[in-house]
Amino acid sequence: MQLLNDILSNTILMASFWGWLVAQVLKTIIYVIVNKNFNPERLMGDGGMPSSHSATVMALVTSTFLHFGAGSFEFAIAGVLALIVMHDAMGVRRQAGKQAVVINNMMDWFKELDKDIPTEQRLKEFVGHTPLQVLFGAILGIIVGAVVSSL
Repeated sequence: MQLLNDILSNTILMASFWGWLVAQVLKTIIYVIVNKNFNPERLMGDGGMPSSHSATVMALVTSTFLHFGAGSFEFAIAGVLALIVMHDAMGVRRQAGKQAVVINNMMDWFKELDKDIPTEQRLKEFVGHTPLQVLFGAILGIIVGAVVSSL
């Protein structure tokens, strides 16, 4: 029971969790508004607006900064981690999503040609983020980190 209490009272961990949760809920709402349908995969899935990866790590950075200060090694670790995660979201994972679109289109084209190819599950296309999605995720994370840290 003490472990659960320790986890729930860890402001930095809770700020990170709430950063992720708020971003995932917002991402789902935005998806419904734009696409006019509900996709439950958006609640847990990658990609989309805002970036939940960015919101999570920036809530971590913000709460770490507010708890330990800018000169702490904890803040340095959180900051470096955030840079890596956000860079990866805009780089490798974004390119993987673009490649998934092309591959899925090729699979559809081959099926139309009636080629004998194995039927595979479609690749996930929502895996990376645009710089704007990362920016809005980061801003959201800063806000959530500050709010949770002030409670």
